Amino acid sequence: MERHKFGCVPGTASSPVRAAPISPTVGADQVGWGSRPGRQAAGLQCRGMNPDGWLADTRASYDTVAVSYADHVREALDGLPYLRAALALFADSVADAGGGPVADVGCGPGHVTAHLHKLGVDAFGIDISPGMVEVARGEYPELRFEVGSMTALGLANESIAGALAFWSLIHVPDEAVPAVLSGFRRALRPGAPLLIGFHVGDESKLKTQGYGGHPMQVYVHRRRPAQVSAWLREAGFTVETEMLLDPEGSSPGAILFARRR
Repeated sequence: MERHKFGCVPGTASSPVRAAPISPTVGADQVGWGSRPGRQAAGLQCRGMNPDGWLADTRASYDTVAVSYADHVREALDGLPYLRAALALFADSVADAGGGPVADVGCGPGHVTAHLHKLGVDAFGIDISPGMVEVARGEYPELRFEVGSMTALGLANESIAGALAFWSLIHVPDEAVPAVLSGFRRALRPGAPLLIGFHVGDESKLKTQGYGGHPMQVYVHRRRPAQVSAWLREAGFTVETEMLLDPEGSSPGAILFARRR
């Protein structure tokens, strides 16, 4: 999970993804981005991506940066009133639906999980990176954190009262997103809320260096809210609200509130 001002911090080095020469645009993190058509034309959509290895790359990359990443985002929510408001609304939605355990999927070092806990949510975290989970357990020993993948959630059917994916779908290739959302629906109780945050755009980049200058090897995918909403509806969710964050800035984000049908 990669945080910037909406929860994700842009990388310091990356390679553009292109199917043909494209003039890169420069974003807030001063990197070039390739177009989404280039990603799709590459078969598994990103040149250099191993279709069987993106999960392993994500795990290894966030193991490497876990401590630096935690230092970077520990107090991030303090200066993000719109994100705090969204999380408060999500907490109220969980309570209104009857309450119960809530999964923060792709929880990273656990700061959002801890914030939800302070709001009265019975939140626990899941992350593919054992390094991130170790940091989260050390920082928030009163909370539960587990190593796991959103592509194969180890949760019983209809066992959770809500789920959160805050900028944690950004490394998942387009082809895998529908199955991930179907997995969320399987684990959620009928009527339970789902909150998703992500980068907005049409591009992907290869992130090769990140927090603390450590090496990384992950693709970061920007997506349009309409596309994510369409995937949610196809997976069996009702999309209730779309919220744009810094829509006129160089690195916009979006939050979607959805509910399991």
